[in-house]
Amino acid sequence: MSELVARTGRHQQRYESGCRLTAGCIPYRFRCSEDSNGNKSEKIVEVLMINSASGPGLLFPKGGWENDETVEEAAAREALEEAGVRGDIMNFLGHYESSPEGRCRAAMFALFVKEELSSWPEQSRRVRS
Repeated sequence: MSELVARTGRHQQRYESGCRLTAGCIPYRFRCSEDSNGNKSEKIVEVLMINSASGPGLLFPKGGWENDETVEEAAAREALEEAGVRGDIMNFLGHYESSPEGRCRAAMFALFVKEELSSWPEQSRRVRS
């Protein structure tokens, strides 16, 4: 069982002009491939996606941006809670709007993965790609 506890509820959520503000990230890391002789050849980028809790499909970790955190902290927290990874926020990638439960505006970041946990709050959702 995970010692970490995911935040729940929306009483701390940020809203702007009727939009729920969310934050997420694209977790990535590099892996070196090896040729048939065992020599390292090229760097391969691996990204981490999670199963959707609301139905079939894959997505990147994303969730509510709360009043007591920066948008970067929210994105890193979502990666930890939903995908079980820790790392460094590298770049802001942009915003997109969605509407699963009303209007949402998501700020997305690249997250360089430094640690992959064996246990985390929403463990059943990690998918390697």
